[in-house]
Amino acid sequence: MSKPKTRWIVIFVVLAALQLLVLFNSSNPVAAAEGALDKADTAWMIVATAFVLFMTPGLSFFYGGMVSFKNVISTMLQSFIALGVISLLWYLVGFSLAFGESWHGIIGNPATYFAFQNVGLSPNPAFAPTFPFLLFALFQLKFAIITPALITGSFAERVKFTSYLIFMCLFSLLIYCPLAHWTWHPEGFLRVWGVLDFAGGTVVHMSAGFAALAGAFILGKREHKFHQPANIPFIILGTGMLWFGWFGFNAGSALAANGQAVQAFATTNFASASAMMTWVLFDALVGRKISAMGACIGAVVGLVAITPAAGFVNLGQSIFIGFAAAIISNLAVYYKQRTTLDDTLDVFPCHGVGGIVGMILTGVFAKDVGLIYGQFETFKYHMIALFIVGGFTFSGSFLIFKITGLMTRLRVSPEEERLGLDLSQHSETLQSEVPDVTGNGRKMEVAA
Repeated sequence: MSKPKTRWIVIFVVLAALQLLVLFNSSNPVAAAEGALDKADTAWMIVATAFVLFMTPGLSFFYGGMVSFKNVISTMLQSFIALGVISLLWYLVGFSLAFGESWHGIIGNPATYFAFQNVGLSPNPAFAPTFPFLLFALFQLKFAIITPALITGSFAERVKFTSYLIFMCLFSLLIYCPLAHWTWHPEGFLRVWGVLDFAGGTVVHMSAGFAALAGAFILGKREHKFHQPANIPFIILGTGMLWFGWFGFNAGSALAANGQAVQAFATTNFASASAMMTWVLFDALVGRKISAMGACIGAVVGLVAITPAAGFVNLGQSIFIGFAAAIISNLAVYYKQRTTLDDTLDVFPCHGVGGIVGMILTGVFAKDVGLIYGQFETFKYHMIALFIVGGFTFSGSFLIFKITGLMTRLRVSPEEERLGLDLSQHSETLQSEVPDVTGNGRKMEVAA
């Protein structure tokens, strides 16, 4: 057995120390008083939280099917590992930074809910008035998990796994948590301005899109930019899991079993359906073949675009949002492919641009306060927020990538890239044998 590298010894010691810290710093949550909880809201939020968790494995299949055969496992793991990493960060300090006592509407006090202190089974009037505050924290955790996982599509097939873990931790604490605080905390400055983000179009999708753009710039192009997707059925399966989970993502953001949750459930479905059909028909219109992958990408773009608006628009408006987002994102993918930018799985053209379209159209259509109702204020602040969020996320992520690069190498070596990340990073593969990368024609046996 080879000796562990010093950095892994340090990381493991820190993890063990944190175990002891939280072990003696935790208390048993006190049960809520009889009648304090709405049982319907509590049951729905448990289900919605489970739905949203299901999205991250769905994303792993969605991305895993798109990459080359030798990078399927590594790409899927980059999404799946976020379930572990972000859960522990959120428990320790992430939830406090996002929803703790506000410091000038910019960031939460890390001590407010450190290690889930004061996060119990009673409702919290500011965040969860009818169901346990602990459940609210768990629901928000699932959003924090999937956001860095979304970014991985931009640098797939070339990122070093250890550098990705470091980036994920820094992004979560320094980018995601402040954005969640600005947008969803009652004292967050974007929320005070009246910016509407029902379920994460700004916090999740725009942030992931702009971070993905920064990642693609920093890591540069792959040696071989174009490849055959490894498994189209994986993409279809992942899309189905995402669509299913998105009902929890959006309808759960009503934070109650009520009419707004049903409205968000319906708008989510119709926007995705509209975007799927628009994408494939637009492909046919411009002379491309209708494809399974195109249908799946279109459906996800519709889900992205409706996310900020889901509880604020009617069904017809949701169908238009899906239609508009599909055309704009389709064109963004087309023109991106004619640049030197190597965003492997088109995270920015789909999630970033889709989130931007959704945010703008939320300011246009939001019931009673949108532009079509003669109200300019909400739309104005949405446009201001778009530039603030885009600038903060891109520049902040760019800096985090640079910092990570100072700590460890960001990219795998050319030899490791040619071999594939499954083998070079994890010693796992879908194949029973692979060619030796030295080029001498020998073959190496690998366990399937």
